[in-house]
Amino acid sequence: MAAAAVAVIRRCQLYVPGSSLRFMEKSRGLTVDSVAYDLEDSVTPSKKPEGRQNILAMLNKDRVPGIREQAVRINPVSSGLALDDLTEILKGKNLDCLVVPKVDAPSDLHFVTDVLKQKLPERHAEGSTNAVKIVALVESARSIMDLSAICAASPFLSGITFAAEDFALDLSITRTPGLNEFMYARSAIVTAARAFNLPSTLDLVSTTFRGEEGKRFLQEESENGKRFGFNGKQCIHPDQVETVQSVFSPSQQEAEWAVRVVVADKKADAQGRGAWTLDGKMIDVPVVGKAKAIVAKAELCGMDVKGLQDRFKDEEPQ
Repeated sequence: MAAAAVAVIRRCQLYVPGSSLRFMEKSRGLTVDSVAYDLEDSVTPSKKPEGRQNILAMLNKDRVPGIREQAVRINPVSSGLALDDLTEILKGKNLDCLVVPKVDAPSDLHFVTDVLKQKLPERHAEGSTNAVKIVALVESARSIMDLSAICAASPFLSGITFAAEDFALDLSITRTPGLNEFMYARSAIVTAARAFNLPSTLDLVSTTFRGEEGKRFLQEESENGKRFGFNGKQCIHPDQVETVQSVFSPSQQEAEWAVRVVVADKKADAQGRGAWTLDGKMIDVPVVGKAKAIVAKAELCGMDVKGLQDRFKDEEPQ
């Protein structure tokens, strides 16, 4: 059985072309939540067989500590290439996740799910804790209109990703820095993913990142995505990873506030108080739930939560 990946957190999913052994090997030196070795857009048709073999070789290497999740972006089911992709890469012993592009309908995920069950029955039996996860890219008007059915299409679905460029092409719209033209689609994605309890929502790729101006733009676009409800972002270059993962991690201030709330809430609960105040603001059940979620994510991100708990152990509900 394949070695298990670390708990799911995808602040960043970095695409690496499967046709480039050099780039793939370089990615093994990064500290990144998810690397998606790509067989789709970055690999020309003539290089697809070679890309499959390259990726299989990478998946059969020992894991490296910096990569939490090893994923592969296959070709769309509609392309006729997905079965060849899956037949080869599912032989990889350290495959954690499939990224499925151009998911226009639930049937695309039904197909991938059936192949997973057929090719890796033990990992996908009822009760298994090591199934290959699926992240679906929604890229069209049709997919946005069918989000509820897509989110319910597979028990292995772990996230939804917004592919803005293809969506803009489908609707004949122009992407602007403010991203206002994507407001409906982005809101629909984060709402549907939350409704179906999917752990990951990955925002659009930022194509501007070089130089100080590019880094500032990437920072602002990432913060925009976080405010919108996304908990991660697609990346296309290693230089983007640090900024993106920093934005989608709890800040030190957020982590401190969350720990203070959780510590004080235990005391409030023991006193029979369902609502109380902290720093002059009311704290009730929804706020406590948010604080607990921040603490859990801070732990996954490697923050010193235990140290914060010790620091604020005397926090009292006001």
